[in-house]
Amino acid sequence: MKLYNTLTKKIEEFIPNEEGKVKFYTCGPTVYHDQHIGNMRNYIGHDILDKTLRYLGYDVLRVMNITDVGHLTSDSDSGEDKMVKSAKAKNTTVMDIAKYYTEQFFKDFKLLNNRIPDIVAPATEHIEDYLKIIEKLLEKGYAYEQGGNIYFDTSKLNDYYALTNHKEDNMVVGAREGVEFDESKRNQSDFVLWFTKSKFEDQELKWTSPWGVGYPGWHIECSGISLHYCGEYLDIHGGGVDNIFPHHTNEIAQSEAYLGHKWCNYWFHNEHLMDETGKMSKSKGATLTVSVLKEKGYNPLAYRFMCLTSHYRKQVVFSYENLENAQKSYLKLKAKINLLKKDGETNLEMQKNYRDKFKESLEDDLNTANAITVIYDLLKETGNDKTKYELIKEFDQVLSLDLWEEKSIDKKLEEKILEKIKERNIAKQEKNYEKADNIRKELEKEGIILKDKREGTIFEIIHKN
Repeated sequence: MKLYNTLTKKIEEFIPNEEGKVKFYTCGPTVYHDQHIGNMRNYIGHDILDKTLRYLGYDVLRVMNITDVGHLTSDSDSGEDKMVKSAKAKNTTVMDIAKYYTEQFFKDFKLLNNRIPDIVAPATEHIEDYLKIIEKLLEKGYAYEQGGNIYFDTSKLNDYYALTNHKEDNMVVGAREGVEFDESKRNQSDFVLWFTKSKFEDQELKWTSPWGVGYPGWHIECSGISLHYCGEYLDIHGGGVDNIFPHHTNEIAQSEAYLGHKWCNYWFHNEHLMDETGKMSKSKGATLTVSVLKEKGYNPLAYRFMCLTSHYRKQVVFSYENLENAQKSYLKLKAKINLLKKDGETNLEMQKNYRDKFKESLEDDLNTANAITVIYDLLKETGNDKTKYELIKEFDQVLSLDLWEEKSIDKKLEEKILEKIKERNIAKQEKNYEKADNIRKELEKEGIILKDKREGTIFEIIHKN
């Protein structure tokens, strides 16, 4: 297994700390808002990594946090807590906001066939872990108290920017968006470990600490949760590329200062999903979620398919035209697969050949596009449908595209389809080809493929919305 490691800036052989076992941490959502499809691309990538490791025989412990406190609107420890800001806007409580958007997140998460991580931990449930780390950082001289807050002192580190290509001069006030002056910091790259009421008196969620009533900074939460469940040595830590700085940079700083040794060996990052105007974000108006795509008639797994046909380290440009094309390809692939027969003998040589090709694609830094190509090549093979069927069901344990479905048809649905076919046939007889094509497209969006044969039009149900 080879993975690109953001820390070393190269593709490396993956060697876990403990043979056969993998401890894997994913940065979860800040649940103040709906997660747009760009956010969800990141979770598709992490899901594929998780399932690939399991497919290759590793015993995986995957942990993901839910940020329900402490994530501010600025990188420089300024602005409001995003959760508080959202609660104020909606005239409700922070915990109600957290509950609602956590449920929405997992609804879309499941629509994409993502596997729920083994442990999902809300940040508010681990306050004692953060206090323990901060107290030790203060004792060791890596942290200081100033202006009512506890800061991490980045000047104590030899290579604070090891994960990034940032230079110290680029991080001064005014050099980039999100860097603002904080007179309490010894160095402007320092970051807050614990906020107290001296800075945010209107913060709804507050806890007692040795330094006053307050709440944790965003970065300490992931370190605390990861150390709690995964121990002192982490194999893989991941997130989107926008997490590299400052979030993951700060996680490394505080975790390794606390532990006194290297913490995580492999850093895994997904590239952005772009729209035609640039990076997709929550600030561009109405949020395009997976649920919204479904409401518009798209199968969420067509979006997953679109993401998997590109490499996780490449930017993908989203447009409805691109999604439409991906859905057509996805449905055609499913149609071919669902015509396979399940009888006959398994061809062991063919099975080994294609299984090896599929594994090689995944082991090559998760080359999911090549893994899908292996399925297309398999379908081109003459004969032996049973071998194809068995392999595709096996491969779909990783891809999770529901490529094979045991189908049963509801009587009312069948009547509706037959009525649509009749309506389409009449349109064709009247040479109203536009109407006939629109009926075909309408059914296709519902996962129903029409096939015109000599004996008449037949249909194939690929999926149900």
